[in-house]
Amino acid sequence: MDGAEIGTEKRRGAAIEARGLVKRFGEVEALRGISFDVYEGELFGFLGPNGAGKTTTINMFTGLARPDEGTIRVGGADCTANPRAAQRLIGVVPDESNLYPELTGFENLAFCASLYGMRKAERRERAAELLDMFGLSKAGFRKFGGYSKGMKRKLTIAAGIIHRPRVLFLDEPTTGIDVASARQVRRLIADLHRKGTTIFLTTHFIEEAERLCGRVAFLARGRIERVDTVENLLQPLHEKHVVHISCAVVLDDVRRALSENFPEASFACMEAGRIRVESGEPITVGKLVRFLEENEVEVYEARKATPSLEDVFVRITGIEAEEMRAEKAGPGKVR
Repeated sequence: MDGAEIGTEKRRGAAIEARGLVKRFGEVEALRGISFDVYEGELFGFLGPNGAGKTTTINMFTGLARPDEGTIRVGGADCTANPRAAQRLIGVVPDESNLYPELTGFENLAFCASLYGMRKAERRERAAELLDMFGLSKAGFRKFGGYSKGMKRKLTIAAGIIHRPRVLFLDEPTTGIDVASARQVRRLIADLHRKGTTIFLTTHFIEEAERLCGRVAFLARGRIERVDTVENLLQPLHEKHVVHISCAVVLDDVRRALSENFPEASFACMEAGRIRVESGEPITVGKLVRFLEENEVEVYEARKATPSLEDVFVRITGIEAEEMRAEKAGPGKVR
């Protein structure tokens, strides 16, 4: 299996199984033989930058695409030859809404319920229940096209769970919505998980995965670099001391001088004007700031930081955090 083996967590039945998945688009190999399991009742994070293959993976699990090589099982059903074998077991929330703007929120939910064969009384009851759960009761009889981005996102999630699926696929659920709506969506996801839904969450917001997920996979360049619990990934960093410095642009000769004068520490430029300092020994922030100022570098802020899953991701994949926050992939790019 790619990356770290997943034996660190108590074994449960696998709700999702991927073995040797390969997907090509012309000459581009989007996925290069990825393998992993997602356990029953788990909230599993699939992390990677835009273009890494996250959406491609979800599309294969949900029947919208087929792998060129490898096998897929969802809820025990073999979906390799029959992509829709697990259709009634899964719910899907795509990265962009697939609901109808001319229908009201209630009508959209009732229509989605009808696709799963729910009777009229049952689907009306379920639609009203979800509108209340997602705080959309007052907007339920307004046309979906007039909803805010945050409201659209919540209703799209509600539509994905209208039939009470055992497994829910969430593709970038908080991208493009305001902070308050993103918090609400995260609370809803956590609540669904507590109620026993198996959730497969793709995101390029690493702090979101750290907050919500028990285990995560790091996807980079079409390969899984690591699969492990968030706790295990963070453990080695607890002994590290980290400082983030915001300053004017640091020239190469200044970076070299930092390494020469503070050999016990490592220095990395997170992005223009931001330096990450890491050491196994306590770091004296004042000395670093004075050194930079003596070398005519204006320092705006220097603070000690708690090591995060973002630090682990950067270390394992070599992909800087700023790349993870890039705009969503444009047409023709693999996601």
